Amino acid sequence: MSDVATPQGPALTAKDFATDQEVRWCPGCGDYSILKQVQTILPQTGIPREDIVIISGIGCSSRFPYYMNTYGMHSIHGRATAIASGLKATRPELSVWIVTGDGDALSIGGNHTIHLLRRNFNVNILLFNNQIYGLTKGQYSPTSEINKVTKSTPMGSLDHPFNPLALAMGADATFIARSMDRDPKHLQQMLLRSHGHHGASFLEIYQNCNIFNDGAFEIFTEKATKPEEAIFLEQGKPLIYGANKDKGVKLDGYKPTLVNLNDGHSADDLWIHDEADFFKAQILTRMFDNPSAPGHFPRPFGVFYAADRPTYEDEMQLQIEEIIATKGKGKLDALLEGKETWVIE
Repeated sequence: MSDVATPQGPALTAKDFATDQEVRWCPGCGDYSILKQVQTILPQTGIPREDIVIISGIGCSSRFPYYMNTYGMHSIHGRATAIASGLKATRPELSVWIVTGDGDALSIGGNHTIHLLRRNFNVNILLFNNQIYGLTKGQYSPTSEINKVTKSTPMGSLDHPFNPLALAMGADATFIARSMDRDPKHLQQMLLRSHGHHGASFLEIYQNCNIFNDGAFEIFTEKATKPEEAIFLEQGKPLIYGANKDKGVKLDGYKPTLVNLNDGHSADDLWIHDEADFFKAQILTRMFDNPSAPGHFPRPFGVFYAADRPTYEDEMQLQIEEIIATKGKGKLDALLEGKETWVIE
């Protein structure tokens, strides 16, 4: 089940989702591309603008609601997920999108993020990951690599970074995926897949901060290196990559290994991607090697995991219907008393 509605009136276009507000991101910021792709795919959902809500926290990405001609809220630091949970619980028919960053969602908002995922509200989380604090001018973030030199870590960060998708898997998210700002076609596909999932979708988007962390993901986005460094996951297809599509990933039990298809291996020998496989999805989230290391694995992009589980708001509605159906069970005094009462004499 997805948030798909029958279009009302003339078909909408990307321009219908743009506002008259000046877009105030630094020239060259990856946020521009993400904004464009969201505005491009929303007309395809068939949902009226008045039934779409964009909620953000604090950070560069959190200016997003100003630039979307929908309902929205620029909330407080780390709490977009909590506010979205409350909205979805009370207005389950709305299409709710959470726009957040690696600092907003994984630092001050980390607690709210994991609890939204485990509760499985039917919302879409777009995590813009640029591995830096951009709005506050370049401090290291929860996803910054070890030894990262920033204004707040002049001798290099000692923190072990979060792996956002591994964290989401640990919180029992029902949909996790990864894309990048500089691959518009793929990003649109992942946005539509996120929207189509009935439950909490968690989409990590590699986003370039050209002022404070320029080129952090260049090896995965540039034409010269992308084919060798990025592997795109497709349901039911083998894990193949390389400029000549001559490299692949094979499983030795549950241990991934790299093979060359010119050395006697065939596509039939390779790992076949299955979005429903919980255990293999965890392996994919850990294919996070340092691209400069010899013999390193390519970085996966696409849908890692998708599963069906009842959403929080659906289960809550069933409780409400049960109370209404049993009438007396829903009386306030009886609910407050519970099953244990005491008489004080």
